[in-house]
Amino acid sequence: MRELAVYERAVLVIDGERFAFVGRESDIPSHLRIDEDVDARGATAIPGFIDSHTHLPFAGFRESEFNRRLQGETYEQIAASGGGIASTVRSTRKATEEELVANILSRAATMARYGTTTAEAKSGYGLDKECELKQLRAIRAASAQSPVRLVPTCLAAHDFPPESRGSDTARQGYVQTILGEILPAVAEEKLAVFNDVFIERGVFTRDQGEAVLRSGAALGMIPRVHADELSDTDGAALAASLGAASADHLMYISDRGVDALAASDTVANLLPATSFFLMSPQYAPARRLIEKGAIVSLSTDCNPGTSMTESMQTVMLFATLQMKMTVEESLTAATLNGAFSLRLAAETGSIEVGKRADFVLLDAPSYLHLVYHFGVNLVTAVYRDGRRVA
Repeated sequence: MRELAVYERAVLVIDGERFAFVGRESDIPSHLRIDEDVDARGATAIPGFIDSHTHLPFAGFRESEFNRRLQGETYEQIAASGGGIASTVRSTRKATEEELVANILSRAATMARYGTTTAEAKSGYGLDKECELKQLRAIRAASAQSPVRLVPTCLAAHDFPPESRGSDTARQGYVQTILGEILPAVAEEKLAVFNDVFIERGVFTRDQGEAVLRSGAALGMIPRVHADELSDTDGAALAASLGAASADHLMYISDRGVDALAASDTVANLLPATSFFLMSPQYAPARRLIEKGAIVSLSTDCNPGTSMTESMQTVMLFATLQMKMTVEESLTAATLNGAFSLRLAAETGSIEVGKRADFVLLDAPSYLHLVYHFGVNLVTAVYRDGRRVA
């Protein structure tokens, strides 16, 4: 993760939607005819950011809850009073599909301005068949216009809907709704590449989560897992055992979980902006994961309650200063490793001949300025598939 290929005084040649050459101008192969020359004015080019964990299709905001946390209330206390995910569920259920499409496009435009070219997008604020499908259809509809490539994930198992929280029987009834109604409907319309579940104390148990993930996998959806975010639930080890694409959050991951991820191709997807926004001292053990050999990626967790940001540059800052990752590790985690977790590493995530021409120009003399020059947007241009999108 620290071994970057850095080209000084370089040029990029794009043919159609893909890179055809990377290197010094004098080394451009003779068969490549240059039809258009763009002067980057000495910018630093990096791969477009891959944001592999977001909750883009939501309605409403929770700024008042943020202010309550600043005044001393905990996330759990706010949730118990009707806030938290339940608050966003109410707003998202009321929103039309068209309104959700507009919200996604607005957030995607902001992401693009800060250098993101590909983003995963989860449902999970509907928590019933109709509204989960509405969110996923909104992602599909937005994809046609979005400057950011959108990769859809079904997160029907984000929490229990308010109407199913009264008893263990009611909760298990919602699990059966996911297994028997929501996931089959999602699969029938081919609305999601991935299937995610929040395995956590007070939410879905390990057994319930495994049932949801196995059911989705049988329908063709690749597992992802919200794992070990608020407590050690053995979620990371479960993700590895199921061959999940990623285990996300991991603030309370156990040694067993670290070892399981290190021995697997399941990506440890870390979201330090969430810890920061919740004012928590607990960050995922990035150094331990990297030193053990786990594949580590970074994401924003963009959502209205626990991480209201679209900026991967900000996430890199927290990764280096709070989780002690190097700038090189953070850049790899924010690009190529995120692409790997989305099953897109052969197409994007690095500037290489044959890959999609997804890249960002920075007003900076080197990639180190992404963290060194903090609190500003260094991006001057964003290209996706060889076309300028921001």
